[in-house]
Amino acid sequence: MKASPSCSPEVRRLFFGLMMGTLALLLLPGCSGTSLRKDYQRDPPSYAKPPAQSGILAEISAAITTTHGAGFSGFMLLDGSKDALMQRLALIDSATTSLDIQTYLWYPDGAGLLILERALQAAQRGVHVRLIVDDLLTIGQDQFLFELDLRPNIEMRMFNPWEDRGMISRAGEMLVEMERLNTRMHDKLMIVDGQAAIIGGRNLGDHYYGLSKDYNFHDLDLLSFGEIVGQARGMFDHFWNSEWVVSASNLDLEHDPEYVDTAWAKLQADVRAMPSLQSLPLEVRDWSAELRALQPELRPGTAILEYDETGTEAIEQNVAAAMFPLMNEARHELLITNAYVIPGEKAIAFLQSLTDRGVKVRMLTNSLASHDVPAVNAHYESWRDDLIRAGVELHELRPDGDIKASVVDIAPTDGEFIGLHTKAVVIDRSKVFIGSMNFDPRSWDINTEAGAIVSSPELAEDLVQVMYRDMLPENSWEVLLDEEDELYWISSDEILYKQPARKGSQRIMSEIFKVVPKEQY
Repeated sequence: MKASPSCSPEVRRLFFGLMMGTLALLLLPGCSGTSLRKDYQRDPPSYAKPPAQSGILAEISAAITTTHGAGFSGFMLLDGSKDALMQRLALIDSATTSLDIQTYLWYPDGAGLLILERALQAAQRGVHVRLIVDDLLTIGQDQFLFELDLRPNIEMRMFNPWEDRGMISRAGEMLVEMERLNTRMHDKLMIVDGQAAIIGGRNLGDHYYGLSKDYNFHDLDLLSFGEIVGQARGMFDHFWNSEWVVSASNLDLEHDPEYVDTAWAKLQADVRAMPSLQSLPLEVRDWSAELRALQPELRPGTAILEYDETGTEAIEQNVAAAMFPLMNEARHELLITNAYVIPGEKAIAFLQSLTDRGVKVRMLTNSLASHDVPAVNAHYESWRDDLIRAGVELHELRPDGDIKASVVDIAPTDGEFIGLHTKAVVIDRSKVFIGSMNFDPRSWDINTEAGAIVSSPELAEDLVQVMYRDMLPENSWEVLLDEEDELYWISSDEILYKQPARKGSQRIMSEIFKVVPKEQY
């Protein structure tokens, strides 16, 4: 396996070798690790269970088909953090036959442990649980992953794993196998009973559900029932059986029953002791009434689930290939909300062509002040004036916007700031894209991504209202050029003539990261 290079291997190997080496020094006290078995085996192909024929999720899907037809799906935006977490718990608790979760990051914090506990409890009542996690941040979790795979009704697999598992050995392997290990699985997908799915941008961790004291992301998912769930099952099975995915049973470890008992007791105790989770349902319960009440609110539409495929030699970048043709369908209005934007000349020319033919283009992305990755801002900031000259109405998220309290943070949590993590597009208020793909070189050329393209005027209008709310001056700055061709930022509170930042160190980091190849972000 190898990824298609987007800049010279030598430059990328040097940069990531330095990065991993630095991390190794920082984390040296806990850097010991195991390895994959030298003779590890790939499991024979296996596939999703047939969709459940009973239960509340099957009931909702059947109602959509009966009302709208076999090719239709029903959708609901998961805009607020609490709603996004509650719907995940509702689906998992409602599972009767199967639960599939695919994610880039799965943190051992409040939200991550709560979702994991519910998945384990689903397995205990006989639900077949399949988990795929990218191996990027699994350092120190090998015994846990190994034991998960041994539990009844659970299968645990890792995407593109390091063969040598310790921090220092990972850094060395990165230097040698840069092209392979630089490719990461950025997709996020949950499928329950083969009848319901959540597709979108949220990883599994506190930052994505308004539970972190440091900062929280404003993000977006799509709750889905009906025909698109069959496509989601196909996507999951594609990754599940990919040569890039390895079972955790191949970790060179031995079963430790005492570890299992201790880890399970600690997980449950930790979840119940966390103050941030006290407003959430901590025990499995029946969600039938709440889910049934959602049914009239689901927006009907037809959809295509685009996802990058894992070929033997390279990643097939299907999502990136679909985006320009999709946006080029716009005749009146194109709305873009995307967390990480590094456009390039091709994208600027494309946007100029849209505005030249009368399309109104509005874009929301992160400001330096709301950014969690100053390196992306380092390579975005030089394109601001190009975007504006191309006719784009440009907005950047405020870290203290009104949506912080009303949409993002879950009480009693009050994070220091909010950042944007949404990846969404609306075309002419009739078609939408919601997924995991940023508008940057890493998403377009290196990682695997996924997203739903939905034809539904009702869903599109829902998303328009979210996007317009987020672009209000109470939630974002509009970025403009003055008569002297200088940038300025205007919100409900102030006008700034220097890009907004929370602190001076952000400005310093943004300058430092300008020397890093933009192709890595």
